[in-house]
Amino acid sequence: MSAVAAMAASISLPSPRQEQPPVAAVGRVRKARVRVPWRLVACADYPDVALSVYIKVAGLGLRAEGCQAKAPTLARYLGLSTASVERGLTALSRPTGGVVELETERRTYPGGEGASAIRRVRQQTKAESFIWIPVAAAEDLTPRQLRAFVVISFVQQMRGSLTMAELAGYLRHHSGQKAGQPLTLAAVGAVVDEVEAARWISVDRRAGARGRHLFLAHSTAPELRPVDLPEPTPEEAPETGVTAVDNEGEESAGPCVGEGSGGVFGDGSLANRESPRTDSPDDDGAAWSPAVGEVQVRKGAHAVENPAGDAAATVPVAAGGRGLALRAGDKASPQLSTNGTGAPGARTGTKSGDHDGPGLQVPAWVYAVLEPVHQLYPQTTVFVQRRIAREVAHQVNTGTDPERLRQRLERRYARVMSEDIRDAGRWLLGVALPRWGCGHLDCESGVMWSSGKECAVCAEAVADRAVQREAERRRREGLCPQHGTRPGPAGSCVDCELEDAIRNPPPPVAPPVRPVGIPAGNCGGCGARILLVDQAVEDRLCRECRELAEDPGKGPAAVPELVLCAGAPGDPCSREALPTREVCLRHRAQQLAAEAAAGGGTTA
Repeated sequence: MSAVAAMAASISLPSPRQEQPPVAAVGRVRKARVRVPWRLVACADYPDVALSVYIKVAGLGLRAEGCQAKAPTLARYLGLSTASVERGLTALSRPTGGVVELETERRTYPGGEGASAIRRVRQQTKAESFIWIPVAAAEDLTPRQLRAFVVISFVQQMRGSLTMAELAGYLRHHSGQKAGQPLTLAAVGAVVDEVEAARWISVDRRAGARGRHLFLAHSTAPELRPVDLPEPTPEEAPETGVTAVDNEGEESAGPCVGEGSGGVFGDGSLANRESPRTDSPDDDGAAWSPAVGEVQVRKGAHAVENPAGDAAATVPVAAGGRGLALRAGDKASPQLSTNGTGAPGARTGTKSGDHDGPGLQVPAWVYAVLEPVHQLYPQTTVFVQRRIAREVAHQVNTGTDPERLRQRLERRYARVMSEDIRDAGRWLLGVALPRWGCGHLDCESGVMWSSGKECAVCAEAVADRAVQREAERRRREGLCPQHGTRPGPAGSCVDCELEDAIRNPPPPVAPPVRPVGIPAGNCGGCGARILLVDQAVEDRLCRECRELAEDPGKGPAAVPELVLCAGAPGDPCSREALPTREVCLRHRAQQLAAEAAAGGGTTA
């Protein structure tokens, strides 16, 4: 070690974060959250301090005047040195991957005196991934701790799983000989412990699949959540019947080198389907559903009121409470004793106003069915636990296979996050246990349990609902609900009119009706169709043929002989002559013209 480094190591200066008074003392409530692009966290080209500076600048930019803080002011807010903040500002202002995350606008007063610059973060697109992060996290955590917190929050919002090796892939050295290399598992474990000590995450050690840790990132500042109460001492535990858990050897969330909760770097959990969007604070005003994915409550169901004595449920035994442990999500859950078979027994430490009936004894086979939700089952009251056990027994007695019911609980519990379940009892009774499907008892959410094939009845119902949704969409757009075509000038669909004409053809035209009772026949002379009445009945002749038969000498009227035009000398003509002249109209006109030219006048 050089002399300069030894001198720097010997000097002990108070940390700026330690000098800051507690937030509760100054009375400031830190609730602001900002939208952080995921590329800022995943890209190794950005140093850790760039993330802290980005979140603080974005948080200050929410004000009406924008972010006008200078680098020393930002350093004081974040508890960092001015040089570190300037290094983060430089990294954000430099194009990385063709994108500049921070824009700076220099300002000067009219007199020539300079003013602090206005800094704005880049406007994000709708297609890129992002995560909402509290601004208070940048103030409480170091840049490396903040990066680990953001990674854990993003994986939690994507409903994925995270190993220590995968987390190490995001925490890298940015200087020195190991620049660009990920941290060791021991160093990552130390970072996780520090973030947990700052009360920004909770770690459920070895509680996940294959012995992995379960991380729970908190979205609010520590001062907005209840303070964690101390655990009961071993001497106090026998008084309540709750056995204290020995956590020795699990003080650190991070494993030693080679003993991580996951595999080596790169061998993480299975891939999860990603979405470009995660959460949004726009829905903060909406009420949270106490049971995520719950179905409509059945008619006749009623709420169970908790007694007033439950307010002391979270008080330790030493303070006169019931000694219930606080779990992730700041919800108290009772600790159950066992009845010797591994099944939970009755809850101990009851007070006046609680359930005072017989102790709850759950059969071993019911306990085995509820094995996938053992984390939720103890969080309910004895009354609700008895209802859950009775519902399981009722379904098994009516023909449901226990293994089928167990897989149903496991499959539905895997689709939600534990922190999203606000009421474990309502979720188990209203979402996890009921059978979803058609009236066929073998149908399990649209799949036949015995064969694994798709249920035809459910598929038909799904297809009908899809057709109804498509018809509603077409109706909203002004189209024909059946054919999706625009209506014609008359306001009706042409295809519908054609199909209606095919289904309902016009009635055929009836032939003319003859007089009833009068026979008809053909004329014996000319063959014309005649009615056989009067004299036609006897001679079967029409009137013309009858008159010709009565007067044979009377024939058809003589046709006058055709008289042709005499024409002009040397000009014969084949036209018909005028009735009173010997020439046709043309030659008569020529004769009149010649007489007029000779001056002899005209003759009529």
